[in-house]
Amino acid sequence: MMVTDTDTHHNDDVQRAKGLVRAASRVLVLTGAGISTDSGIPDFRGPDGLWTKNPGAEEASDISIFRTDAGARKAFWKMMLMMRSIRPEPNPGHRALLDLERQGKLLLIVTQNVDGLHQLAGSSEGLVVEVHGGTHQSCCLSCGDLRDVTEALQRVEEGEEEPCCKQCGGLLKANVVLFGEQLPEAALARAELAARECDLLLCVGSTLSVYPIAGIVPRAKQAGASVIILNKGETDFDDLADVRLEGSISEMLPELCRAADEESKL
Repeated sequence: MMVTDTDTHHNDDVQRAKGLVRAASRVLVLTGAGISTDSGIPDFRGPDGLWTKNPGAEEASDISIFRTDAGARKAFWKMMLMMRSIRPEPNPGHRALLDLERQGKLLLIVTQNVDGLHQLAGSSEGLVVEVHGGTHQSCCLSCGDLRDVTEALQRVEEGEEEPCCKQCGGLLKANVVLFGEQLPEAALARAELAARECDLLLCVGSTLSVYPIAGIVPRAKQAGASVIILNKGETDFDDLADVRLEGSISEMLPELCRAADEESKL
C-alpha cells in the first residue's frame, strides 16, 4: 500500500498529540455533538433530524416561544419521546476518556451535549459539567422543581400532550438550556476555572462556535495550556491549536487517551 505525504503528516500529528497527552497532568476536555454521532443520535436539521421530522419542536427551542405557544410545547414533548426511543449508548469516544480519569490526568469534562452519555460511559459525575443541561431531568419554569424526566414522558405516553408540574402546575420542560436562556452560572464558572488551571485542552466534536463556552479555548491558551482539536470539519479556533486532527472520533480519541497508559508502561 502506497503511503502518501498526507498520511505521513497525519501520523506525525497523531504522535505529537499523544506526546502532549503524555506530558499533561491536568487535562480539560470540551466535547460537542460530534462525539455522540456514533451513538446514533441524529442531528437537528438533517434529512432525518429531530426538527426536520417535528418542525414545531424547532420553535420550542426558543424559551419565549416555549412559554407562550402550547403547540410548540406539545411538539417539544413529542420530540423528547422520539429521542428516548433512540436509546443511545456510549461509544468508544466516550469510554476513551475513562483512561484519562484512571491515570489521574483528567481535570474536567465540559460538555455541550445534553445526552448524559459521558456519565453512562462511567465518567465520574463530579468530573462532568453539562453547560447546556441534560435531558435526563424535567424542570418546572415556575418553582424550579427537578425530577427524573421519565415521569413526565410517561404522562406524555399516556396522552398528556403537555405535562405540567405536579408541585405547582407550572410549565415543564426538559432541564436543558433553550435559546434565550442563560447558561447555568455554576457550570460556566467551573468551566472557566478549569480553563485557567489546565495544562492541556482537548476539544472534541465541536465547531467551537457557540458562546460563551467557546471562549474557554482562547482563555486556556492564554493561560499557557496546549490545545488539541479533534473534529470532522473546521472549527473557529483551528489557528490556536497546537495539533489539529480530523477523522473518526470513535477511532482516534481512544488512541490519544491510551497514550496515558502507554506512558506508565515505558
